[in-house]
Amino acid sequence: MTIYLHDTLQGEKLPFEPHIEGEVTMYLCGPTVYNYAHIGNARPAVVFDLLARILRRRYKLTYARNITDIDDKINQASIETGKPIDEITAQYIKAYNDDMGALGVQPPDIEPRATQHVDEMISMISLLIEKGFAYEAEGHVLFDVSSNPDYGSLSKRDLREMIAGARVEVAPYKRSAQDFVMWKPSTPELPGWESPWGRGRPGWHIECSAMSEKHLGKTIDIHAGGQDLVFPHHENEMAQSTCAHDGAPFARYWVHNGFLSLDSTKMSKSLGNVLLVHDMIKDVPGEVIRLALLSAHYRQPLDWSEETLESAKRMLDRFYGALRGVTVSESGPPDAVVEALEDDLNSPKALAEMFSVARQLNKSTDAAERQALASQLRAAGDLMGLLQSDPDEWFAGGTGGELSADEIEALLEERKIARANRDFAAADSIRDKLSSAGIVIEDGADGARWRRS
Repeated sequence: MTIYLHDTLQGEKLPFEPHIEGEVTMYLCGPTVYNYAHIGNARPAVVFDLLARILRRRYKLTYARNITDIDDKINQASIETGKPIDEITAQYIKAYNDDMGALGVQPPDIEPRATQHVDEMISMISLLIEKGFAYEAEGHVLFDVSSNPDYGSLSKRDLREMIAGARVEVAPYKRSAQDFVMWKPSTPELPGWESPWGRGRPGWHIECSAMSEKHLGKTIDIHAGGQDLVFPHHENEMAQSTCAHDGAPFARYWVHNGFLSLDSTKMSKSLGNVLLVHDMIKDVPGEVIRLALLSAHYRQPLDWSEETLESAKRMLDRFYGALRGVTVSESGPPDAVVEALEDDLNSPKALAEMFSVARQLNKSTDAAERQALASQLRAAGDLMGLLQSDPDEWFAGGTGGELSADEIEALLEERKIARANRDFAAADSIRDKLSSAGIVIEDGADGARWRRS
């Protein structure tokens, strides 16, 4: 089966064909490291980790996810905290990678940092000036948007309408309000690098153009990111790179995930409703958060709520419950799961197919069939970055932490003896005690099992 991806530039789902047969290059815009990542930042990390897993089944993938460690927000954080910029960025780079790792996100093949690629940025800016696509003004270098007739094609915006609708005050050094900064001067207290235009620092958009070229080449197969980056960031990246490379396409496929809201409201610091992954994983298993992020199709909006997490937890409980007590062996994932994921990352359909396998597993009484089904379910989980725990450990790891596993087992043994002696009042009392501690008992033909709720 062919892999299909929805291309933002073409506006439709297309069969995926890499530039070089058997090899794929993919670039994802990564974090700006001035704070912990919120749940909206985690969605592209998880979604495109899943895409990377799918691609690696068929191709040799080179996956780059950058680090933006030159940014005015980082500078402001340094001023507010009194900490050196290097200390701030090092802290949040580690936190980001640790937090995403807790969500099952595998490390990219390349993690370029903006501070390590300033020379490449200066070279690209110089080339754009030389070719007439950029100009210097008062220590700034700006991209001349009017020089690129294709500007606006990614975001489906008409440049003439943008110019006519401009309501912002234009900086005196700009020829047009739409021209964007590629280099800007730095005052003595701000980080800066020497350049042909004086001491300064790069703008945000030039960073990704330079880093992707350095590590993946002039034309990459897939450029990924959140829908919020289509304009202006990705539009500006595409303009810079295509103009610098004499019209060569910057990316063959532009793939964007949809927005994430919180209880139907956009997350905002001013509203105080920003959920940090760093805090969430202290109370919620990373697999629950990952499944919640994959519960909706990646291109659709995702409304995040307590119910989103509770639903994901219930789904994982059902999967782990089906796997419990069954030995698994080497297996590939079910074809239906792979086909769903290769069809523009249809994770909801893939999960539905996994539930179909789990239902068959629960109904089956044949040991060989149960092992085969459990092995397929586990392999599907591996592909999606799920079901990485031992089922018994999964059910032992929820709330109800005031009782240890040994204490729970001891109470279950007391309950077993009480039931054997037909002392049902005592047995019910033990069940109630366990229930109040967040322990769910599941009675079956082979005895009682327990899990934390």
